[in-house]
Amino acid sequence: METLSLKTPVGELTIFADGDAVIALSWGQGMDAPRTAKSAVLNQAAALLKDYFKTGTADFSALKIDASGTPFQKRAWAALSKIKPGKTRSYGQLAATLHSGPRAVGGACAANPIPIIVPCHRVLAADGKVGNYSGGDGTDTKAFLLRLEGVDL
Repeated sequence: METLSLKTPVGELTIFADGDAVIALSWGQGMDAPRTAKSAVLNQAAALLKDYFKTGTADFSALKIDASGTPFQKRAWAALSKIKPGKTRSYGQLAATLHSGPRAVGGACAANPIPIIVPCHRVLAADGKVGNYSGGDGTDTKAFLLRLEGVDL
């Protein structure tokens, strides 16, 4: 496993890769992660994240990811990845798409090992409120990411 850390407006992020795929992203500098990498996928992910924080958009679809999770979590994360920057969905809307319940979707969002890249921050409560967020500074970080993308909260 290889790692790469970078400073962002939401704090230090560390990207984790195994072979040619991103497997996780976490807040903080994990395992004394370096600031440069030989890994093409880590460099690609870092460049996309830097672009995202400059513009509020980035096309992460070409980035190979391989997150560990249950079959349902993987389906939920695939659905999250289809939500475009600046757009949101409710837990209930995603649950209907996945033939599941809102709490199951919330659990999959909370277990997402690759936040931002797999945009669980774009999922809101049924009343349009931000709801919970397990990354960074919680709901403040989620609100920052949504505002960066142009979502009016």
